[in-house]
Amino acid sequence: MLYPFVFHPVFKERVWGGREMEKLFGKKLPPGRPIGESWEISDRPGDESIVQNGEFGGKTLRWLMERFPREILGGAKTAAENRFPLLCKILDAREKLSLQVHPPAEKAAQMGGEPKTEMWFIAEAAPGAELYAGLRRGVTPAEFKRRISDGTVAECFHRIPVRGGDAMFLPSGRVHAIGGGLVIFEIQQNSDTTYRVFDWNRVGLDGRPRQLHFEQSLASIDFNDFEPSLVPGKPTAGGRAKSRPLVQNQLFRVEHFEVKAGEGSQLKPRKLQIIAMVGGQIKIHGFSGTLDLRAGQFCLVPAALEQVEIAAPSDATWLRVEAG
Repeated sequence: MLYPFVFHPVFKERVWGGREMEKLFGKKLPPGRPIGESWEISDRPGDESIVQNGEFGGKTLRWLMERFPREILGGAKTAAENRFPLLCKILDAREKLSLQVHPPAEKAAQMGGEPKTEMWFIAEAAPGAELYAGLRRGVTPAEFKRRISDGTVAECFHRIPVRGGDAMFLPSGRVHAIGGGLVIFEIQQNSDTTYRVFDWNRVGLDGRPRQLHFEQSLASIDFNDFEPSLVPGKPTAGGRAKSRPLVQNQLFRVEHFEVKAGEGSQLKPRKLQIIAMVGGQIKIHGFSGTLDLRAGQFCLVPAALEQVEIAAPSDATWLRVEAG
């Protein structure tokens, strides 16, 4: 009998990372290192998530997918090599990330990469924090190439001030970067292909400049993607919780929930869903047990579960993710 799974995070040291996940979520980070990413649900080769709770504790998500694909996925489609379709992370950007792009599906195979569509939910933002997303209106491929050569390509990017609760959808082909002072929940296709355009003339953890990918980037960028907006709207009341749709896409759907203490919500029956806790605490019921989740934790709810309910002993906010 399957049940909601919580996994041990896979921490990634990054030159732009920090220690905010320790402060915000109590995560036990490797000491003395700048941690930029916490991979919460991953079926990537070499980085498979390990189950933390229940009778399958110690098993990997890969192990579960090999034995219970239909029970976990329901109608959701797998990624390449029958892997879990999504990769879910928390990002801690103390400094700006590289200006980059992910290849669209039609270009990725030609270049030996994987397509990658993603979304960002801002969990915390320092004053003045911003995102880079899409091109400034009127930027042409010729100007973009020229500015790569003279080191001013950042001027081609559209910049957007952000605060906690904002969200941005990033289809493959949209140039982007995360500014400094942000903690972000990232939901994406199961892919790890990134083409860097510019890395602020800094060096990586090994003391050397990180690799840039000019040809691949220029082939991948959507040069008609000008000045995209943040996801509009605020949570609206619906039953026992306030909710707001963030992404409705064939690859994944994401909804933001806010509830007051003593209230709750019910998950869709027989759907693969992921709960990503942004703040507060909840209890998940509707299987042979109860699972407590706190801020900074992600939970995979298999499609085999028919009736799963969420109760909030305190004010809480989370993302509900449904794979396509």
